[in-house]
Amino acid sequence: MWRTLSLLILLTTTSTVLAQPNIVFIFADDLGIGDVGAYGGELIDTPNIDALASKGMLFEQAYASHPVCSPSRAGLMSGRYQQRHGWEFNPAARIETSGMDAKQITLADMLNGSGYTTSMVGKWHLGYLPQFHPLNRGFDEYFGVLAGGSIFIDQSRPDVESVGNWPLVRDRSKGVYDGRALIEVEEYLTDVFTDRAVDFIKQKHAAPFFLYLSHTTPHTPLQATKKYTGRYQHISDPAARIYAAMVASLDDSVGAVVGALEETGQLDNTLLVFSSDNGCAGYIQVCSNAPFAGFKRYHNEGGIRIPLIFSWPGRIAASNYPHMVSLLDLMATFGGLAGSAHTTEDSIDLMPYLNDQKQQPHRYLYWRSSPTRAIRDQRWKLLEYAKSPYAISELDAARRIKPPAEGWPRQAPKGHLTMLYDLQNDPGERTNLATTHPAIVKRLRSAFDKWNREIPEQSILPAQRSTVVEMHGETVQLIF
Repeated sequence: MWRTLSLLILLTTTSTVLAQPNIVFIFADDLGIGDVGAYGGELIDTPNIDALASKGMLFEQAYASHPVCSPSRAGLMSGRYQQRHGWEFNPAARIETSGMDAKQITLADMLNGSGYTTSMVGKWHLGYLPQFHPLNRGFDEYFGVLAGGSIFIDQSRPDVESVGNWPLVRDRSKGVYDGRALIEVEEYLTDVFTDRAVDFIKQKHAAPFFLYLSHTTPHTPLQATKKYTGRYQHISDPAARIYAAMVASLDDSVGAVVGALEETGQLDNTLLVFSSDNGCAGYIQVCSNAPFAGFKRYHNEGGIRIPLIFSWPGRIAASNYPHMVSLLDLMATFGGLAGSAHTTEDSIDLMPYLNDQKQQPHRYLYWRSSPTRAIRDQRWKLLEYAKSPYAISELDAARRIKPPAEGWPRQAPKGHLTMLYDLQNDPGERTNLATTHPAIVKRLRSAFDKWNREIPEQSILPAQRSTVVEMHGETVQLIF
């Protein structure tokens, strides 16, 4: 499925224009790793994303720092585990009055301070108020939605396919903003974001620039125009057809960005990165995180394992990278290329490791979401979910329980379900080896506890979202 390792990872060059390359980061929203052809997906065609992978570096073990949107983005933007600065959960209360800690230095702050023109197009999801707005977080330009999502288009139009009943117009909180101004957008939102990103490349290509194209697709609502659904008329299930069409619109966007870089002569001087904020959402029932278990909201591999591709013609040769990396690492990687002195305790510059694959960037990666705890090393993963008091037969009722006003507790009153997986031999996390390897459980739990003691328990928002699922014959509560 994946290419074998190339002996030559980074090509050498003496060109002076590479001192500060442009950086373009295309971020998908809830894209399943199994929906990308380069990662083995077969149902949806992703030729432009696949071309990036075939000519660049495909990361086989890349991770988000959280299995839901906002905290994953807080980790990405800060280059720090988001629990360190209190953005541990998806916002559900005080959404319009809270945001990611304004003292955190963002990717855009760092690159802007290193001489880059910075532009963001798309989903922010880290705060509405002025101090949290992208224009106050290092971006020179902003065009997009501040919320966690928005409708893509008026579903009453004859050229639109949609599943579910969604608003015909956007309210202010889910509106589209050009800078700080609320504007009306009538065309398909993915296309609008793509056009804005392409315009930025064509206008700003004479200077080093950072473009963060943060799409809302293929996050719900499931909506697409016939321009895209027409390609998948062979899929009879409407939801599956529309989802495939949404991924197609994302893939077309990647192609348009690459085309703009080629047109402006900037492709060879641009690191282009493609990824997703977390795994796809199981509740839409039409996406794939195969071959991994779990979905968005889960700390199983399907919720946190993501596609990650680096493309830089002439600098990064076609290859696969086999070791585990994190979206947190983009801070140090981009900073190293920009010549920035900014560092964080959690981010690793990946560029030197791509050239020497005998070395591994991380000994451990960590996850925490209230009582949920996870840690993995190169082979083993320890995952602990809070047990639920509900029986498996009561799952539907359990999913409707409301959180306490102060949020779900950090403790697990009924104890934890402890799971140990051998990811080297069981990447699908089918067999729980916790009882057969107690020494490994003890080692990983000790390493997690050491990390966790460094992390404050206070969070900006309470943990108010959760679901209850069955895991190895137990009901467990996933808090996010």
